[in-house]
This record gives sequence, C-alpha cells and structure tokens, in this order.
Amino acid sequence: MYSSNLKGFILAVVSSAFIGSSFIIKKKGLRRAGVNGPRASVGGYGYLLEPLWWIGMITMVVGEIANFVAYIYAPAGLVTPLGALSIIVSAVLAHFLLKEKLQKMGMLGCLLCIVGSTVIVLHSPQERSLSSVEEIWELAIQPAFLLYTASVVAVTLVLILYCSPRYGQTNILIYTGICSMIGSLTVMSVKAIGIAIKLTLEGTNQLKYFQTWIFGMVAVTCIITQLNYLNMALDTFNTAIVSPIYYAMFTSFTIFASAIMFKDYSGQSVTSIASELCGFITVLSGTAILHSTREPDPPLITGVHHSSKLIFYLMAG
Repeated sequence: MYSSNLKGFILAVVSSAFIGSSFIIKKKGLRRAGVNGPRASVGGYGYLLEPLWWIGMITMVVGEIANFVAYIYAPAGLVTPLGALSIIVSAVLAHFLLKEKLQKMGMLGCLLCIVGSTVIVLHSPQERSLSSVEEIWELAIQPAFLLYTASVVAVTLVLILYCSPRYGQTNILIYTGICSMIGSLTVMSVKAIGIAIKLTLEGTNQLKYFQTWIFGMVAVTCIITQLNYLNMALDTFNTAIVSPIYYAMFTSFTIFASAIMFKDYSGQSVTSIASELCGFITVLSGTAILHSTREPDPPLITGVHHSSKLIFYLMAG
C-alpha cells in the first residue's frame, strides 16, 4: 500500500511540474507570437503557428495524463492538495524566465506550500485495493455517497438556476461553488475510470461492465460543467482571488467526497487526520499568499489561450 501511495505521490509531483512549466512555456510562445501579429488578448491566433506554444500544450497534456494516473494509485486526499505545487513551479519559473519578480512574501507562500504538502504526504491515508469496477460501483451506490451526490446535484441546481442569474456577477462563491462541488464528482468518476483502465490493461477487461460507461458519462458531464463555470469565474473576477478560493473549496469537497465513497480515513488515528488538516490549511495559506503577491495578468478575450489557462487553474486546484 505504501508503494502505491509513493507512485501516486511521484506522479502528482511530476504532473504539477509539467503543468506549472507548461503555463510558462505557453506564455513565452504567446509573447514571441505577439511580436509579429495581434496578441491573444485582443483576439489574435498567431500563436497557433508558434512551435514554443505547442511545446507548452504538449507539456500540459503530459501533466494531465500523469495527474490522471496518480488518482489510480493514491487517494484523492493525497493527490488533490499536491496540485498546489504547480502554482509554485509556475511562480518560480516566471521569476527566472519571464522576469516576473517573485517577492519575499511570495517566497514565503512557496515555502508554506512545500511544508504543508510534506505534512499531507506523511499523514495521508493508504489507498484501498480494488479488484473490479463493480466493486467501485458498490462504493458509489452506498447510501452515504448517494446522499452526498444528491445534495451536490440539488445545491448545484439551485446555484445555477436561481443564484447564478441574480448574484453570479457579484458573489464569487456562486461560480466557484458550482465548480468545486461538481469537481468533487469529477475526481471520483475519473478515479473509477482510471482504475478500470488499469485493471483492463492488466488482463481483466472492465469495459464489458455498464458501470464503466456510466462513470465515463458522469465524468464528461461534470468536466464540461466545471470548465464552463470556471470560465465564468475567471472572466468575472480577478484570478488572484479566484484561484485560492477555488483551490480551497475544490480540495475540501474532493477530500470529503473521497472520504465518504472510498472511506479513505477509516482506521486513521485522530492525530493523523488532524495533521493532514493542518497540512491542508498550511498549503491553503501559502497559495493565498502566493497569489496575492503575483502581478495581475491582462484581461483575455476568448480563444484557445484562454481555454488552456482554464485547464491550468482547474488542475492547480
């Protein structure tokens, strides 16, 4: 079990390194493309002909794949909080490669993220061994998780149908709340799909079970909804405010959902649980400090660059 968690930890760190690096590589590509034509911020698409931008996109894809595989080997309570490391990678590389100065408080934020992540890793729960997608399905239809899922769907519908039209442009918690709650279901579905793929590659075909396809449909639906409302949040509010709030809410709901469905913390001592909570709060504090010291990005118009930045913030959460 410890080796499984170690694999998940390594993959999560690799994912953060690639995703954080991709943001910087793409930004350098955008700057280079902007010299010879309209910038992406005013609707230009010259960056699509810039090789450096495509290298950044490929780097991000590699990071996303590593993050996907990490959920196969380790519990969400370990993988999700480590997403904050991508913000550190981005901030450090921006300091050296983009000349975006990392202030002393920003350095403190990075240190807090590293310390908090270390505490989380040392006290994270062990991954539960699952032998089939049917076993995962049994966990998904247990009364406690069905109640959680129903609550998330009900609250999300209220936020979308009632609160969003009235308060979405003024209250940041509306859009980020939708993203975070739906995001927790995304992670549960993606983890189930990942385990199904792993078992299939090992010789036990899981594609013949209808549950695998249900998890797939749920994941696609949740991802589309999540990206849509994260897009709205980033278009409406300052990214320096959206990111730490979204990270805190998304990580909290994901850990809570995983604890209910996979019973991650069953058998964990109170000390271990309290230590992981302290580690999470430390990472959250570091993320908030780091974002508060970053130079604001210029407003962006819709386009592929905007979409790639959405994915960065989605996974950093």
